[in-house]
Amino acid sequence: MPLRNLTIIMLAALLSVACYTRASRNRYVSTLTDAMNIIAEDYVDDVEQRKLFEGAMDGMVGQLDPYSGYSPPEEYQQFQEQMDQDFVGIGVFVELDPTSSRLTIKSPLVGSPAFKAGIKPDDIIMAIDGVDTTGMSLKDSTKHIKGKAGTIVTLSIMHAGETNHVDIPVERAKIPIESVYGDIRGEDGKWIFHLQEQPKIGYIRIHNFGERTASEMQTALETYGEPGQGVEALILDLRQNSGGLLDAAVRICDQFLDEGVIVTTKGRNGGNRSNPPLATEGVEISPEIPMVVLVDKFSASASEIVAACLQDHKRAVVAGQRSWGKGTVQNIIKLEGGKSALRLTVAKYTRPNGKNIHKAANAKDTDDWGVSPDRELEVNLTNDELETWVKARRQRDIMTYAGQSRITLTPPKDEQKGGEANKPEPSIKEPSPSTGPPIPPADEPMAKTNESEPPSYTDPQLRKAIDYLQERLLKASEPRPA
Repeated sequence: MPLRNLTIIMLAALLSVACYTRASRNRYVSTLTDAMNIIAEDYVDDVEQRKLFEGAMDGMVGQLDPYSGYSPPEEYQQFQEQMDQDFVGIGVFVELDPTSSRLTIKSPLVGSPAFKAGIKPDDIIMAIDGVDTTGMSLKDSTKHIKGKAGTIVTLSIMHAGETNHVDIPVERAKIPIESVYGDIRGEDGKWIFHLQEQPKIGYIRIHNFGERTASEMQTALETYGEPGQGVEALILDLRQNSGGLLDAAVRICDQFLDEGVIVTTKGRNGGNRSNPPLATEGVEISPEIPMVVLVDKFSASASEIVAACLQDHKRAVVAGQRSWGKGTVQNIIKLEGGKSALRLTVAKYTRPNGKNIHKAANAKDTDDWGVSPDRELEVNLTNDELETWVKARRQRDIMTYAGQSRITLTPPKDEQKGGEANKPEPSIKEPSPSTGPPIPPADEPMAKTNESEPPSYTDPQLRKAIDYLQERLLKASEPRPA
């Protein structure tokens, strides 16, 4: 037999074996395809193939764990915007006015296309590109306002106190999403990273961990080196922070530590996925400055990595309420050419002291999970207290952002009362980047509110952190015996 023919036969045999092996590993694929075809052909009503596909994906991945999942195109796009920290729009927060049921501008982003076009807080949107907004939902209004960068959307605006509307063309553009916040904004729209009523105490909030979070944090810390802006203590607020990118959390930890393991990840069969990241030499703020990390029951994943790391290395104490308890790592695997994605749990992580903070499905409150506050720094909130704080914090951000009156964040010490925590199952299966308390991404709808002025509220968890730091500073200032 000619060598050429023999070579062809061998290649064909190898290909057949490879195909058989692959098919045997996916022996249910043909059955799944048959089921989808039968449903599409014989079900009593028409069914979209896409709907069947997404249902099959949800059902398959849903058998794994609460944090693995399938993200269809629209959901994946929103996720990417959060992680990439930018989106295309005009930069407005809209809500339904409770009195007129009209779409109302709550606030434009400073420097955004809407801001530059002269759109102001309390402006009423009468029409979008000629489409009357009467009866239009928040979701539909967002779809009309968003579009491709460089395109124009025309808003028919009724300014507050006027009787005639004006048409304002606004060019859509790529707008950055902040992930690092301060206490209030200055007149220039920039965050002030000091407590308004305790300016010697620095205050930084992280909403979620995205691509630019570490650089935003560095910028915030650098403001303390400016003349007259120094701080004697620092509060890092990770409450309501549902996590984000693991690498961003590692880089944040490295800004406060100059040595030691930050986190260890372990994959299948317990093997380390890679060498654990170590803190590098040098810090962004003096280690002599006392520090408190605030967490609550919705602080999860990357925020727990930061809190646990700084607590284990004794760089900071933790105050507030025990965190969520998510000690797993997910990879985002793009599907359909990057239009959708699979979120797959691929590893577990342990904090520097070797413990895994993950809360098992059958875990009890008495079990050791999550990141717990340091001794005497625990302040539990009831669900009602938590909801009040979230709404008030968001409203405070908006009103100070719009240059309106500010409110008292930390009331007198004798007004503080920490309630016993109620712990029913949350309405969400897992924390997600969109569940935190700060202002939602621009061009997103906001919850309807009857507030024309920000409400007064208390923050006993923040008060506990302030009291601790003031006590530390007082002791440090006392003269020592010779």
